[in-house]
Amino acid sequence: MNPTTPTTPTAPVAEGDEEKKTAKKAVTDTAGAKDAAARPDTAGQHDEAGTESGEPTDRDADADLDAAEQDFDLDLDGDESDNESAGLGTAAAAVVSVGLGIVSLTGAWSGRVAAERETLIGQIKTSSGGSAAQQISEIYGDAWHATALVNGLFGLVALLVGIYVLVRPAFGAPSARPQAGWVRAVAMGGIALGAIGVLISVGMYFDLIVALPTAAAAATGS
Repeated sequence: MNPTTPTTPTAPVAEGDEEKKTAKKAVTDTAGAKDAAARPDTAGQHDEAGTESGEPTDRDADADLDAAEQDFDLDLDGDESDNESAGLGTAAAAVVSVGLGIVSLTGAWSGRVAAERETLIGQIKTSSGGSAAQQISEIYGDAWHATALVNGLFGLVALLVGIYVLVRPAFGAPSARPQAGWVRAVAMGGIALGAIGVLISVGMYFDLIVALPTAAAAATGS
């Protein structure tokens, strides 16, 4: 007969002991996780590990996002300042157009100076003698034409400046803000005044509105 191996009797395990061990192990794992989360060194070790491995961390991503937002804000501020400067420039040009148009209708000191110069030149030319028609042309007609020429130049500049204000939004970088209505209205007023000034000056220069007096008319009047 073969000898039988003696078996060591094991103690019976109660049903509740296994459940107690499982619960105790779960409590121990939970406490260890809380301790690890409470340590600041753990987050730093994770960040250092991510930096050493070459992977971007959350701090790097936040820094990049802040830098991008700052650049975008700077671009917006630059665009707004450029648009504001362009708007002020066109508004000022519209006002200048109206002012030049008024000068072309009422006359300027430069026109009076030019007229007086032509009058003096005419007096010098006719001082040694000349016909009545020559005296009228040299002393009166040339001064009249000089005044008309200067006023016409003011009207032409007013016309060009007003047209520039109206067509400016069609050229260059588009603006986020449309051109103000009063700016367009003032520019159109400058164009109208400039056009009227040019027409009157042309009529005066070529003696279309009022003709120069003639010697026969002057002799009859005397």
